[in-house]
Amino acid sequence: MTALRPDLAIIAEHVAPGTRILDVGCGDGALMAALRDTKRVDARGLELDAGNVAAAVSRGLSVIQGDADVDLAEYPEASFDYAILSQTLQTAKRPDVVLDHLLRVGRQAFVSFPNFAHWRVRMSLLWGGRMPVTRLLPERWYDTPNIHHVTIDDFRSFVAERGIVVEGAWFLSGDKRTGTAAANILAEHAVFLLRKPA
Repeated sequence: MTALRPDLAIIAEHVAPGTRILDVGCGDGALMAALRDTKRVDARGLELDAGNVAAAVSRGLSVIQGDADVDLAEYPEASFDYAILSQTLQTAKRPDVVLDHLLRVGRQAFVSFPNFAHWRVRMSLLWGGRMPVTRLLPERWYDTPNIHHVTIDDFRSFVAERGIVVEGAWFLSGDKRTGTAAANILAEHAVFLLRKPA
């Protein structure tokens, strides 16, 4: 098995065996394939990019081409144990609506995103005065798919305002896990496990 991207490895570690998942913005299906092969998960995927859909299907995965902003509304309520949105939230036109659908479709939802409040991003703006280009944010301001720049504290505030329950939270600095203390400035990437309030 190919090594998973660090945020996907965290998600894979916490998905229960034998469950049903929907991976929204699944890319080439790396996470789905790993979960199918190691945990016998019934995995489905939704992906916007046709090339990624073809790559996932060539792995024997059930992936359809679609847009999270539009197509998640078509999925029935609680039809999956987990709905997964990895590095896709910040590219959605209406991330609030996408999250609502994610929590409606899945009994629990994993959400991972790059933290735009990381110290390197802040320093780039402070000293260079330009939008940062980093390993995790490699595109320039005019060709980036990121249209909503979210920070860990923004996301925590968002879920608290909506009464969404945080079942787990993990933070990454580079490819290594880091603690929750000062995560908003020290973590480059965040992974949250959420569920709707009872």
